[in-house]
Amino acid sequence: MNPTQPEYSRIAADVKLGQGVQIYAFVNLYGCTIGDGTRIGTFVEIQRNAFIGKRCKISSHTFICEGVTIEDECFIGHHVVFVNDRYPHSVNPDGSLQTPDDWTCIPTRVCRRASIGSGAVILCGVTIGEGAMVGAGAVVTKDVPPGVIVVGNPARLLRKIGEKNS
Repeated sequence: MNPTQPEYSRIAADVKLGQGVQIYAFVNLYGCTIGDGTRIGTFVEIQRNAFIGKRCKISSHTFICEGVTIEDECFIGHHVVFVNDRYPHSVNPDGSLQTPDDWTCIPTRVCRRASIGSGAVILCGVTIGEGAMVGAGAVVTKDVPPGVIVVGNPARLLRKIGEKNS
């Protein structure tokens, strides 16, 4: 199978794909923008108003929701989940189902060359700094400075990238 023309994927007409984007099977994309040379793995969903930069790698089973911006040359590991609502509910106080008018999308930004390890959860409203690394399984609840490694739940500073483990 040619990954640039995936079988069993749903790519809506409003998706903006850059040159040389590779998309594998069982992907759901709608209303998003994906930059040149990016690879989207199997079982990935990217929602409307999400932006993926150039030369990124989005690994399998990842969920990128509305309001997420991932800048150029980022790595997103397997089964990473982004969140865009601090207080999600399915219904309003009167019991009626919520509509898009009943909540506010809180944006998240992943800066250039950042890496997010498998199984990480990225809560809304945070910025992951340029070249930062989020360890596998971490839960990011606040901004991550550029050039550092964070790990754990909640994610906390481990060290600067390039420093030796103590």
